[in-house]
Order: sequence, then structure tokens, then C-alpha cells
Amino acid sequence: MTAGAGLVEDIIWVGLRSATPLLLAALGEIYAERSGILNLGVEGMMAMGALGSFIASLLTGNPWIGVLIGIIAGTLMSSIHGLVSISLKGNQVVSGLALTMFGLGLSSVIGRAYVGNQLPVDARFLPKPFKPLSSIPLIGKILFEQDPLFYVGIILAVLLWYILNRTRVGIIIRSTGENPAAVDALGISVSKVRYGSTLLGGALAGLAGAYLSISYSPAWIENMTAGRGWIALALVIFALWDPIKALFGAYLFGVVEASGYTLQAFGYSQWLLNGLPYLLTVVILTFGATESMRRKMGAPLALGIPYDREER
Repeated sequence: MTAGAGLVEDIIWVGLRSATPLLLAALGEIYAERSGILNLGVEGMMAMGALGSFIASLLTGNPWIGVLIGIIAGTLMSSIHGLVSISLKGNQVVSGLALTMFGLGLSSVIGRAYVGNQLPVDARFLPKPFKPLSSIPLIGKILFEQDPLFYVGIILAVLLWYILNRTRVGIIIRSTGENPAAVDALGISVSKVRYGSTLLGGALAGLAGAYLSISYSPAWIENMTAGRGWIALALVIFALWDPIKALFGAYLFGVVEASGYTLQAFGYSQWLLNGLPYLLTVVILTFGATESMRRKMGAPLALGIPYDREER
């Protein structure tokens, strides 16, 4: 293999790893938004998931227990947003932003005692070659020398796409985001559908945070999410609320991020390269912020609108 091919292989390999938390968080947010709930608290849920999973893995030495605690932490955080947005019919934008600030602040306070601590090897997920497939030229290392959560992300993307587009449950979720009154008229609880989707979003955001602290960077550092929750929100729009498109979109964002860290060694601007994912995020969120643009892109019609059956 030539040096150039090896460099490209390394960039893509690192890019797929950095894309995994973006994919997991985006998949959860897709389900929440498809049901009509806009949750801008992804960053805060990821932060609490990362902290919970790190502490659990550190204390037990078992990364799978860390994953479970991360999922629980994200789910509990999302339940706050569900209470405010669904039960109390509050402003979803305000609730989500408050959830982000709360999650980042709480994880910073609790995690202060763990700053700089690293997980022992047995308590983290490490990329392992899947022989003999990992020996395949070009794609072997990229696809078959990853950690378990990388493959979990791919499986979830396919599974969640199938549920959303090929099952009755998916039809109900999509209908709730488009016309909740019609769903209610069929005797289906809009609140239960939205709560379920919101909690799923929190669980996957917590899983995304767990990946950061027990696989991607197996140590605790303050603000380790580093804006990835906002990138995941942009990815939802970029993927047009479709799990399979989110899979490829996440890998694109991940490779762009990885190229920034790699190419700066060759004299390219560090600030420009490292800022590309965030620049893309700002552009996408700006275009997706207007009502008319969201409609053109196929956003759920009832996204961000509380449902009150008394107003049917």
C-alpha cells in the first residue's frame, strides 16, 4: 500500500469512529422529531450519558455496564423534556436549550472529581481486527477493525429505518408528527407515542455520550461532547429525517472532522480544517430554521407544536 493510500485509509478509519456518536444521537433525534417533538437538549443528554458511563465503567471495570448507565442517564434527561413539552405543553425550544445547559453544567460539577482520569484497558472498548476480513486491502481496516459500538450504530440505523418505514409502529410515529389529531381520532394516545419517541431519543443520546467516554476518548475531560450534540441536530436536517441517510451523513461529517486533525500535519490551517464540521452545522441549522425551508425539506408538519386534544 502506498503512503497516500495509507493516509486516506487512516483518515476514513478515524472518521468512522468519530462519526459513531453523531449517528447514534441523530437516530434518536430523528424519532423524536418524527413524532413532533423538537429536542435541542441533545448536547446535555450526551454529556450526562458520557459522565454516567465513564463513572460506571471506572467503578465496575465493565464497559457494558457503563453503556447501560449512559443509556439510563440520557433517558432520564429526556424525560424532563417530555414532561415540559408533552405533559405541560411548554415551549420545546426553551425546554431543549435549558436541558442542554442543565446537562452540561451538572456533568461539569459532578465530573470535576474525575477530570484527567483514564479508564483501564479492561473497562473500555477497543478497536479489534476481525480476521481474516480485516486483512482485505483498502476496506479491511476501515470496516473490520472497529469497536463493538460502531457495529451497533450501523445495525440500529438499518433497524430503525425499517421500523419507521415498514411497520405499523413507524406509521403511527410518522402520523403523530404530521397530524396528531388524526392519530388521536383513531384512539391512539399522542402523548404515549411522543413520550416513547422522546425517551428513545434520550437513550440513544446517552449511548452516544457513552461511546465518547469509554471508546473514542476513554478518559473524562470537561466538555468532552464539544458541540457534537449540535452537529447531530444538523445531521437530522441534512439526512431529511431518514435513518439511512443519517448513516451516510454522519460518516461524511466524521471524515471531514478526521481530515482536519490529520491534514494539519501537512501544513494546512488547523483552525479552518477543525472548524469545517461546525461551519457545516451552522449553515444547515440556519437554512433549516425557517418554517418555509423546513416544509420544503419534508419536516414533520406538527414538529415543535404541542398537541391539545381540546383544540381539535
